[in-house]
Amino acid sequence: MRDSIGSSQAPTPAKMSEKKMSSSRRHHLKSLILSIAAQWIQQEKKDLVVAKQNYVDEACAKPSLSGDQAALMDTCRKLNALIEKVDEERYDLSIKVGKADKEIEDLKIKMIDLAGVKKPALKKVRMSADAMLKALLGSKHTVNMELRASLKPVNKEVKEEPAEAVGDWRKNIEDKADRKKMFESS
Repeated sequence: MRDSIGSSQAPTPAKMSEKKMSSSRRHHLKSLILSIAAQWIQQEKKDLVVAKQNYVDEACAKPSLSGDQAALMDTCRKLNALIEKVDEERYDLSIKVGKADKEIEDLKIKMIDLAGVKKPALKKVRMSADAMLKALLGSKHTVNMELRASLKPVNKEVKEEPAEAVGDWRKNIEDKADRKKMFESS
């Protein structure tokens, strides 16, 4: 009887994973994780500031400003050489970054090309030609698709032209033959 009533064994790991965590417990753990992550980020920022200061102290030793004019001129030349060296490195790095950015853009374009551009399915919209032109040209323009409205009225009566105006082409040839003789004789 003791086995059936009083036997409470510790839950096995399989049984623990089956149990769901309460929302308050989950919220508490999440807030703990976020607070620890925030502390790590703050510590990283402090370490970064210290590392920068150490690098500056190591790379740029403070010049001694005591001495005569020749020593100061020599110090200025050394500082100028360091500045030029840093500028060259900055320029080289900016070129490398530019090339890397260009390569990244090219790879993005290749990815899009390989994946294929999926065109969205267009919906059919029933719209009259007048409404379509209004949508394209704006509401200021009033466009009338009635093409016959813009045409001029034409009289359908046939006009008879006098026959004398047209003339016979054979008569004109004789006149032109006389003109040809004029040019040939001169």
